[in-house]
Amino acid sequence: MTTTTPAVAAPATTVVARPVAPPAEPPRRRTGGRRAADHWALWGSAAGALALTTLVFQRIAPLSGAIGFVLCVWLSFLGLYALVSREEGAMAVRDRLASVVVHSIAVLLLAVLVWIVLYVFWQGRSALAHLNFFTEDLSAAGPADPLDHGGALHAIVGTLTQILIALTITIPLGLSCAVFLGEVPGRFSRLVRTLVEAMTALPSILAGLFIYAVVVIGLGRSKSGLAAGVALSVMMLPILIRAADVVLRLVPASLKEASYALGAGRWRTVWTVTLPSARSGLATAVILAAARGIGETSPVLLCSGYTKILNLDPFGSPQASLPLMAFTLVKFPSQLHAARAFGAAAVLLGLVLLLFLLARTVGGRGPGELTRRQQDRRATRSLEDLRRMRRPEPTSTGPTTFDENQNQNQNQNRTNPPGGSPC
Repeated sequence: MTTTTPAVAAPATTVVARPVAPPAEPPRRRTGGRRAADHWALWGSAAGALALTTLVFQRIAPLSGAIGFVLCVWLSFLGLYALVSREEGAMAVRDRLASVVVHSIAVLLLAVLVWIVLYVFWQGRSALAHLNFFTEDLSAAGPADPLDHGGALHAIVGTLTQILIALTITIPLGLSCAVFLGEVPGRFSRLVRTLVEAMTALPSILAGLFIYAVVVIGLGRSKSGLAAGVALSVMMLPILIRAADVVLRLVPASLKEASYALGAGRWRTVWTVTLPSARSGLATAVILAAARGIGETSPVLLCSGYTKILNLDPFGSPQASLPLMAFTLVKFPSQLHAARAFGAAAVLLGLVLLLFLLARTVGGRGPGELTRRQQDRRATRSLEDLRRMRRPEPTSTGPTTFDENQNQNQNQNRTNPPGGSPC
């Protein structure tokens, strides 16, 4: 008899999976500052672009010209900067290129502005060096007379008079219209906003022709500084309305809601909350409108006319302005009159800067921006409030207020009615 032993199953083989290492994360870059590698990449790309462009202009291609050289340097710099930044990923390349383009445009615009201002002052330096340029008019000076004869006093007085008339008309109408657009929504306000936006691109010659047809021809009045000021107000009004409308929209709605919750009406809220909160921005809007009107020439030429004599009366006879003086004198072949024209343009730039400083002073600081004295006063009041809240209140056993005395008297009357005896 044979016995069979049962077959023993072989143990199963267990395959242990090896742990898979997670993919390596790219190194994090700090967004708050620049590393040393960033500076090396920036200045190295700039040096390489300058060297490459110089080699192309002088050795390889027959190219010339300062503008073309600068443009080639900038394009080469963009290419090299993108090539160097490629190791950090496509996002870093796009970020750096966008930053370079934005900063390049800002530097270009600033350089053009500085070049224009310096060029005007440099060309008019010979006229500005004489004191008579600010104290005399051109009634006794001709194209061949030296610069120590005659000046731009008549144009300075005319410019200030006309812009004062224009601001007197523009500021009340412009601010009232901006408040209306923001506080009274509806179809009519949308129509007014559309007309204002269309008038923003109105050519100055059309404004001058309109006022000339209405005031000079229609009313039969002579050319004067008043007509020129009214024409300038037509140019300034849409600029002021648009800028003031944008500024008034930025006032937080919570301030208006708090005023309404305290019981104030709409117009009192506008007068005491909205306008004071937007005072700084409204001053900037006035400056933008004044800068548009103070440099116009064609409305003054049509509605006032040019004269070399000082005229202090804006209601009767022609009155010159600084832009009109520069436009008239620069057409003469005399270099002396050209110097006077550039001197008038330089004085005009100075007046615009003076108006800007005056508006900044009147407008003050923006909402929430306090002076040092106001900050100290606020801190002192806060400390006084803190001491008052921490001060222990005096304890008293008897009634201390009028209401408590009145309640006690009523309780006594209920217990002991007058004229009766207690039960």
